[in-house]
Amino acid sequence: MTRLAQVLEVKRPTLLYHFPTRAEVILAALEDLLTEQASFVLERIAAHEHPIDRLYARVTAVHEFHHEREARIVFLSQAVAAMGQERLETFLAAGDAVFEMHRKAQETLVEEGIAEGIVHPCDVDALMTLIRSVTDGLLVQRVMMDISLAPVHRFLWERVLLPLKRTETPPRKLKNGKTLS
Repeated sequence: MTRLAQVLEVKRPTLLYHFPTRAEVILAALEDLLTEQASFVLERIAAHEHPIDRLYARVTAVHEFHHEREARIVFLSQAVAAMGQERLETFLAAGDAVFEMHRKAQETLVEEGIAEGIVHPCDVDALMTLIRSVTDGLLVQRVMMDISLAPVHRFLWERVLLPLKRTETPPRKLKNGKTLS
């Protein structure tokens, strides 16, 4: 804590007043990182209107945000894991609540896209789980194996997401239940 206070150019008692333990410092650093990530990702997503384009933008934006800065993920993950089970569970629950809120918003957009006929019908819950798994899993893969994500992104887009976008105009339903081509 003394070294951290020196680096931050504050007195140790001031640092300890705001962050009484190392765990508090780690949690603040992780919260800042997640806030910065959310801002970056939401800006990238906002550039798109189609729900499928927005899903793809989310995956690539998260990876772009962390590119060549993966060491901080490793450090913070290890630091959080060393905090103790009770603190770890509390922190993970708070993080999951934030991610779940974003997941629900994107899930709603995909469901609305299906209803509007701009997205092919699909298992939206499975799609959201796949997107989160690819997003998180590729970060781990890049940290562990230093892989290039571009081929995986391309595959995800060409083989999974793009086929979900409807390019043809869906038939309109009339009030009497008949369809108009």
